[in-house]
Amino acid sequence: MAELSLTARLNPSAADARRGVVRLHPETLTALGLREWDGIALIGARRTAAVVAKAPADSPPGVALLDDVTLSNVGLRENAAVTVAPVTVFGAKQISLSGSAHAMGSIAAATLRQALLGKVVTVGDTVSLLPRDLGPDISSSAATQALSRAFGIAWTTELLTVTAIEPMPGPVSVQPNSAVGWGAGAAAILHAVARDAPQTLPSEPGQHWVSESGPAELGAVKVSSGSAPIQVEDLTGVQTQAGKLAEWLSLALDEPELLKTLGAPAHLGVLITGPAGVGKATFAKAVAAPRRVVELDGPSVGATESGTRLREVAEAVADVATGQGGVLLITDLDALLPAEAEPVATLILDQLRAAVRAPCVALLATTAHPTQVDSRLRAPDLCDRELALPLPTAAIRRALLEQLLRRVPAGELDLDVVASRTPGFVVADLSALCREAAVRAAGRASREHSEPALVQDDLIGALDVIRPLSRSGTEELAIGSLDLDDVGDMVETKQALTETVLWPLRHPDSFARLGVEPPRGVLLYGPPGCGKTFLVRALAGTGQLSVHAVKGAELMDKWVGSSERAVRELFQRARDSAPSLIFLDEVDALAPRRGQSSDSGVSDRVVAALLTELDGVEPLRDVVVVGATNRPELIDPALLRPGRLDRLVFVPPPDGPARLEILRTAGRSVPLAEDVDLAVLAEDLDGYSAADCAALLREAALSALRRDMAAADVTADDVAAARATVKPSLDPAQVESLRRYAESRS
Repeated sequence: MAELSLTARLNPSAADARRGVVRLHPETLTALGLREWDGIALIGARRTAAVVAKAPADSPPGVALLDDVTLSNVGLRENAAVTVAPVTVFGAKQISLSGSAHAMGSIAAATLRQALLGKVVTVGDTVSLLPRDLGPDISSSAATQALSRAFGIAWTTELLTVTAIEPMPGPVSVQPNSAVGWGAGAAAILHAVARDAPQTLPSEPGQHWVSESGPAELGAVKVSSGSAPIQVEDLTGVQTQAGKLAEWLSLALDEPELLKTLGAPAHLGVLITGPAGVGKATFAKAVAAPRRVVELDGPSVGATESGTRLREVAEAVADVATGQGGVLLITDLDALLPAEAEPVATLILDQLRAAVRAPCVALLATTAHPTQVDSRLRAPDLCDRELALPLPTAAIRRALLEQLLRRVPAGELDLDVVASRTPGFVVADLSALCREAAVRAAGRASREHSEPALVQDDLIGALDVIRPLSRSGTEELAIGSLDLDDVGDMVETKQALTETVLWPLRHPDSFARLGVEPPRGVLLYGPPGCGKTFLVRALAGTGQLSVHAVKGAELMDKWVGSSERAVRELFQRARDSAPSLIFLDEVDALAPRRGQSSDSGVSDRVVAALLTELDGVEPLRDVVVVGATNRPELIDPALLRPGRLDRLVFVPPPDGPARLEILRTAGRSVPLAEDVDLAVLAEDLDGYSAADCAALLREAALSALRRDMAAADVTADDVAAARATVKPSLDPAQVESLRRYAESRS
């Protein structure tokens, strides 16, 4: 793993103070293979971790800018040497903290998690409550409002200590589904505070904390009386679902006699599903806003012991059933009632049944993973209805951006362009995009001492940093501004891909008018290094598609059922982020001919799972599958039948004109001297693949640097020296075999 020794200096920016962000020079980020907002390890007197971001352009490359809290966590003083290295950061399942008695008695677990969201921590770290990201109207965010009401102005200076994390040993990042609470040591302090001075546990206006059994439960259950952060009219793209839920609530809670007259039970249980970050809890609270809502935080309660978990649910049910009635809302239900049922799950389900049977009570539950919820929850006497919130379309994303930026000072913004370049983004992703754009605009205004204003370049630049939740867990192709016009030659290949992939997404009405189903997938095959992956990147850039890339061998797992589940989850992520493209690189390793492997049948089951996803009961809408291989004869024939990967596209080795186009494209950023004749060079490179041609120019540039570190251009002598090093990689026998295969398929 790469690591560098840098000089630690105190970050002078007030915007970064105590936020757990380390800023490095862009060249240092590149040398470490890091992107902005990745996790980074810091090694000094002790080892810790933080979030990394770009330093100002005038910062020296050998300096790391740390805030005072991070400098203390690494155990160093200013101008001391600190070692920095990339680090794997896991999402935290559970984090325990300790702080002042006043903080532990005032700040709810849900508010604590929201304040620490996105921060990277290890055990023993000191963290502040200041949010990691800056953004428009940050002072009016839900977390800062809740902190100000519960803790006063002191929340901005309060420092907490991380006492335990899971999974160990870390580092971990605080996620929306992480269980964040006060540690065991803090529990005793909190109980003492509650016993000696119960008046020091203030409530938020319109809310009171139901649980009094300790810090792990504090904030897990809360009651709101008709206050919602957003009105139903402001819900964008889900008005139909909002109308349905409002009607169900009205009949079950306001007119139960009408249902009983018609012989229907008056109870209501609704499971609200949708991708992570799409706004399920906000949607439920907005629709239920006129009524009393008792909210149960699934991750916080699910992380506790069985007895505590059951007590939490029983308290919430008792509160909503014995009070004036209302709505019991459980967020992230899969954390409370996972599919792998525990003994306590039966008792929890009994409590929920009691809530549903109570008069004038409705149960609403949200989850981003409906298949990972205990199947007994869908019983007729529990959640007999399900409501799905869809992924935002381009038009809805534009409307959401308008809503997020309506109070932000901005110049001329083309939100249609941003919306078209954000396939797979949910509300949470778009909000993060606006925050990142605001950080860029704030930095520019600070440097130039100008009025803060958001411009189009801020939003476009933020797209390079923000990664949508729907792509988490998959390899991300570096697409950028690449499109098919950047691919040299390959006219027939590009046309075939355009017809197979782009036409169905851009002109679905034309296919419907002619009564034909669009192709499900395409197989790219050809010799190694001839641009198959490059073509997929260009294709995704042209169509502004969300790309889910996976190499065939990555899905193979020795455990029974794991590989098939990985295939199902891959296709589900693609459906959630449509329009999208699934890229199966080295597909011959993923789907070899069945009956010929010695892996206990894993490959055969994976092929069966692939076939089921491609032409199963659930259709693939706005999802195209692209496979790539240099051994097409090894792929199971069933995968290449019509309705599956039914379009085979041969990517041939480049001929003379194609090599010239490749050299011109690869040489755009290389200053070539006048004595370099690319046309003559292309003719001499018979047997070179596209990758070989690009490698030749790269080696020529290195040869120029060896000749003179101050060289301004690459000469013909440099190219000749590179040719002695870079040899053709194409195997003539393999190329001929692939040509014969292509002829047999045509």
